[in-house]
Amino acid sequence: MSKVYVITGGSGGMGKQIARRLGKRGTLLLADVSEERLSQAATELAAEGITDLKFRTVDITNVQQVEELASEAAKLGELGAVVHTAGLSPTMSTGRRIMEVNMVGTGLILNAFLPLAVPGSVAVCISSMSAFFAPRHESFVELLKNPLAPDFLDRIEAFTQGKPEASYPISKIGVQVLVEEQAWAWGQKGARIVSVSPGTIDTPMGRQEAEQSAAMKLLLDNTPLGREGEAGEIAGAVAFLVSEDASYITGTDIRVDGGTVARVLSTGALRKPQ
Repeated sequence: MSKVYVITGGSGGMGKQIARRLGKRGTLLLADVSEERLSQAATELAAEGITDLKFRTVDITNVQQVEELASEAAKLGELGAVVHTAGLSPTMSTGRRIMEVNMVGTGLILNAFLPLAVPGSVAVCISSMSAFFAPRHESFVELLKNPLAPDFLDRIEAFTQGKPEASYPISKIGVQVLVEEQAWAWGQKGARIVSVSPGTIDTPMGRQEAEQSAAMKLLLDNTPLGREGEAGEIAGAVAFLVSEDASYITGTDIRVDGGTVARVLSTGALRKPQ
């Protein structure tokens, strides 16, 4: 049976690069909120020879649309991987909406695709190096384990105060928590689940953050490799993680950050007065 590879945020810089890496392995199903951007991405990829491709407009916070995405994937083939790149960064929306997209959306995607998992299937969720710069308080970690609880968004605001700069890193901690929590369930189906934490990456979203955040320059200044990462470098890590070469990697996070987290945590750079 043919394999299907689902990529949320499929029209973004990272999503398209992942599509390029996975496009020869089976059928691609790209999902994003903008039909126009999806159509452009599909045209671009087709011109590069990736023609076994479908796309679907999906709001990942809409349970019906997410379930319809999973249903379409099931019709296309056996689940090779679902790569969940869709998300909002701090400058893109309110704190509550960031939490809704990054956490509730992730919860809905994982819930919808777990029933499709077969031996060899992989779920890859995009987290962020920012998750390593915020403390993991047990009180909010317990909430993050169940983002689909009816009162989740209200209760988590006690910790974020609705601020984008707090909601983002806590939501990305949440992505890692969900991966750790769900490793058993995916493993029972012979499947794996992992997260990837990019550092400062040269994508449209990354550039938007860099232009509006002094902290991003500080992080780049504390990156041992001395440069931004490329979307293709994230795609390379994802391609490895969904391959048989990574068959014993599950329930964990892989940092692809040029060493930024290691440098910042060892030097306390973010705590130093500017």
